[in-house]
Amino acid sequence: MPSVRFTPGSPAGHPRECVSLVHGYLANKYLLTVLGRRLQDRGYLTSAWGYWNMQCSLLVHADRFARELELLDGEPRIDTIHLVTHSMGCIIGRAALDRYRPRKIGRFVMLAPPNRGSFVATATAKTFGRFLKPVAELSTDSGSLVNSLPTPQGIDIGVIAAKHDALVTEESTRPDAPHAHVTLPTWHTGLLFSRETADLVAGFLARGEFPATASEPAAAARPSP
Repeated sequence: MPSVRFTPGSPAGHPRECVSLVHGYLANKYLLTVLGRRLQDRGYLTSAWGYWNMQCSLLVHADRFARELELLDGEPRIDTIHLVTHSMGCIIGRAALDRYRPRKIGRFVMLAPPNRGSFVATATAKTFGRFLKPVAELSTDSGSLVNSLPTPQGIDIGVIAAKHDALVTEESTRPDAPHAHVTLPTWHTGLLFSRETADLVAGFLARGEFPATASEPAAAARPSP
């Protein structure tokens, strides 16, 4: 049974909508705690999913996450499954949806995703990619795994980039699919702890578009092709 945290519903909440959270490389699911609690406060169910092996292909994790999505899909207390993922977790989510697409799939929010690769991965692939496989898989090379994976189609996708990201450029966060995009003035992992991130995520999950924020008045961004 997946580790879903059920919270009391409210008329203004989303008591039968589950947000499946996935962390990034060299991280763990406990880094998702703050964001998860803020989404719970808004009435969402949450399920933080983690992985430990940092040497195997990210596709190994995608296979496991696809099985988690299948379990959530069969949970009778859930009507909708949203994905909110960070960094490499976004790519794991992309690959998992290519393996199993839930009948109850909702919206997909990616935080600082290396959708077109990371320049840091490119710079270190020859050195570390030999024993840390995801490093090579996340390079900006046109033939890398991340640039070969399909992007889910027919799903509302929202991307939140970090202005001071030292791992992924803003352009590389953009997936090859229609999406809404906004940039916050924080750093790569800082997105997980920003209240504005939670506000934007909750707004997108509810309406399929980003609400305006203090940092980005035009955050109700028009979807990009």
